[in-house]
Amino acid sequence: MLTNDPLPNRPAPDNPSGKLILVRHGETEWSKSGKHTGLTDVPLTARGEDLARGAGSLVDGYSFSLVLTSPLQRARRTAELAGLKAEVDPLLVEWDYGGYEGRTTREIRRELGYNWSAFTHGVIRGETPGETVEEVAGRASRVLTRVLPAMETGDVALVAHGHFLRILTAVYLRMAPRFGAQITLDAGSVSVLSFYREQPAILSWNYGAELPMVPSES
Repeated sequence: MLTNDPLPNRPAPDNPSGKLILVRHGETEWSKSGKHTGLTDVPLTARGEDLARGAGSLVDGYSFSLVLTSPLQRARRTAELAGLKAEVDPLLVEWDYGGYEGRTTREIRRELGYNWSAFTHGVIRGETPGETVEEVAGRASRVLTRVLPAMETGDVALVAHGHFLRILTAVYLRMAPRFGAQITLDAGSVSVLSFYREQPAILSWNYGAELPMVPSES
């Protein structure tokens, strides 16, 4: 995805004191069934709205200098129900899955005959062109050039999507983008990133109303 957003005039700060709060949007019918939900603009379910309100109670004590949301309605509605006054940032949209949009991993594996995953094997062209994991990481890197300076003056919240936030976390931790395959995020969950002894670190991950019993399918 091309963007004309300018880079900042100053490089990222060395050790900002604020925290980076990641909020994955609440449940949708597609996330519930494990469908890859990239640019399709599906709404929250009733349970998804409850999860969004729960996320709001978890972030109530933070002091935000910046709150950004994906433009897709499932993220914007989550921000609203969580009580977050968010600015829309187009860079926060979910991975463009191309021809695998709306399909489950199980369906794709059955068709291909091997254990496909988006992180390992990538996606194909469809009604949209699709993105490589590295292209998603490029968007995440641009988001972080805006986020890190804001963390010098307060906390920052990003309301977005499972795969995008996992890749952004890998970039934040200075890991390869595909490290995102090894961390999962549930709908409506809240995670907290910060710096610990000058190193980017995870303070809390995938925190929600209940502990997950199985990895998230989407």
